[in-house]
Amino acid sequence: MSASKSVTAEAIAASFAETGFVADPGVATVLFLAERLVRPVLLEGPPGVGKTEVAKLWARFHDAPLIRLQCYEGLDESRALYEWSYGKQMLYAQLLREKVGSLIGDTADLRGAVAALRGQADEFFSRDFLLPRPLLAAILSERPAVLLVDEVDRSDEEFEAFLLEILSEGAVTIPELGTVRARHPLRAVLTSNDTRELSEALRRRCLYLHIDYPGLEQEIEILTRRVPALNGEFARRLARFIASLRAAGLRKAPGVSESVDWALALVETGAAALTPDTLRRTLGALLKNREDVERVLSDPARFR
Repeated sequence: MSASKSVTAEAIAASFAETGFVADPGVATVLFLAERLVRPVLLEGPPGVGKTEVAKLWARFHDAPLIRLQCYEGLDESRALYEWSYGKQMLYAQLLREKVGSLIGDTADLRGAVAALRGQADEFFSRDFLLPRPLLAAILSERPAVLLVDEVDRSDEEFEAFLLEILSEGAVTIPELGTVRARHPLRAVLTSNDTRELSEALRRRCLYLHIDYPGLEQEIEILTRRVPALNGEFARRLARFIASLRAAGLRKAPGVSESVDWALALVETGAAALTPDTLRRTLGALLKNREDVERVLSDPARFR
């Protein structure tokens, strides 16, 4: 996005549409409000509905770096915020051995040597030896970045509380360096598949939007935009079939990205109808669980 281009919900929606991304109008509005209010955005919904893609396209809209933190159970501060490069510290210690020797050469005992080196060790805990992880990288970014905290519901409640502090203050305290503040207001997107209840404190801090599977007409629009070679009537049949699968209680309902992959697979194989043979050859692009595939192939007519 050029610096002169104004940030409006309409401009964001138009930018998203250029990529073939069909979104609910609420997506552009919540991102616009996040810009104006300087608040993180919490996108919640089932897997595969485009939550992560929203963050990527928001970064594209601003021509900004996308910094992604993938959450998982057991994620801690050291992997999300920063680590010290111990290997680099050891290497420098070896290279500077002669310098250390000259500093303590005139000391009479261990106490004197320690006194002579006091303050020197701090040089090994400067920014030269700091390894920023995603959260600190977003804070230190010279250009305004978009921070994506993906699948925050997979992290622990303790990490969620730690994350809330950073999002609220736009700063972090590193014991050896002091408080480091973000160079620019943080643009942050948090995604959740709703596998556990997030804290009320985190929800209060964020602007919230639930993204669900697209409706029939919206899915047809997505398929025809993303797969231009797809016949319009065939796209409608595919959308109906996909909607019936999502309502069937499968172990893993197909997301939008799987729908697009399947449409591409059907075009590549020259399919013009959902015959049993076509399903056997291409259903692996849509469904990613053996039981689901076997269930559909055993009685495909019930999903038409």
